[in-house]
Amino acid sequence: MLKVLAAAALATTLMTGLASAAEKKVNLAYVEWSDAVVATNLLAETLKKEGYNVTLTPLPAAAMWQAVATGEADAMVAAWLPATHAAYYAKLKDKVDLVGPNVSGAKIGWAVPAYVDLTSVEDLKTKGAEVGNKVIGIDPGAGLMQASEKAIKDYGLTNINLVDGSDATMTAALKDAIDRKQPIVVTTWTPHWMFGRWDLKYLADPKGSFGGEETVNTVARKGLDKDMPEVYKVLKNFKLSLDDEQKMMLQNEEKGANPAANAKAWVAANPDKVAAWTK
Repeated sequence: MLKVLAAAALATTLMTGLASAAEKKVNLAYVEWSDAVVATNLLAETLKKEGYNVTLTPLPAAAMWQAVATGEADAMVAAWLPATHAAYYAKLKDKVDLVGPNVSGAKIGWAVPAYVDLTSVEDLKTKGAEVGNKVIGIDPGAGLMQASEKAIKDYGLTNINLVDGSDATMTAALKDAIDRKQPIVVTTWTPHWMFGRWDLKYLADPKGSFGGEETVNTVARKGLDKDMPEVYKVLKNFKLSLDDEQKMMLQNEEKGANPAANAKAWVAANPDKVAAWTK
């Protein structure tokens, strides 16, 4: 009997340990935009310091939203609202928990190097040939690309071709053009490290195709607040300034940079800010 009781006690202890380990796992989805990489790694490092085993899952924007909606991911910190990700949120708002903003003062649009003789999106109707009748974009599923297609329609830019790619291919094309002092138009957003590296200007958008100021939001799966209240508390408190985020984005672009290591160093160097997230 004693052996049976001992075995039962051991089994209970093991099961409790396994359950505890499972409860300590957090999966964060993110899209591989430079701002999302910074924010996601900072959140991950903070949760690790709180004792959690954190997995980061890179996905296209639509798949990121879907992963949180289905519960495959616990949360993400890259929801641009009210405009850029409006379609994703409208479709999935009943299946996700909109926790709230983590960055304020965000915006999207088209930008050019300061030396380019364009000031407004509508200039491209008559001066598109100066930039090869192209706007260099990012991944085709991004809300910014949808807004860019809307801008082309709103301004009647039938001469303009929106070229899809990625954040990396867009910034590489921008660097090449600036190195050769050639004109170029790119899709962009703030926060982004490119504004810290080069002298750029947004093209005016008098028709409002790109919307106004936005926030970048944290979104969690339904039930996370009850399943993992301590994690949810960190998500609720997680806030970044544009300045902090853009500095880290630029740091991540340095040769040989490791975003996870940079996030770990930032967390160690900013205990007061991290304490505000975990209080």
